[in-house]
Amino acid sequence: MKRKPTIVGPDGISRSREKENELNADMANLFAGPLGTKMLDYLKSITIHSVAGPEQSDSALRHLEGGRYIVGLISARLEMGIARRKGIIDE
Repeated sequence: MKRKPTIVGPDGISRSREKENELNADMANLFAGPLGTKMLDYLKSITIHSVAGPEQSDSALRHLEGGRYIVGLISARLEMGIARRKGIIDE
């Protein structure tokens, strides 16, 4: 039985190309509109654009970095979904 080729997505997990494309398209459908852009801007404001000072505990920094990671994944998949929709990438 022949195995389907897999690719590693931005989250580091191997999936079929079809599943990766589906995830990216779903993310683009969810966040590409005006409301999605507004919500992603909000998520970025509380994670990526948030500055932690020296008074932050190790656990608070880990929590913030986890949030940044998730928002980064959303952003990466959104960009890939939009690029595929525009025909910039065709894989």
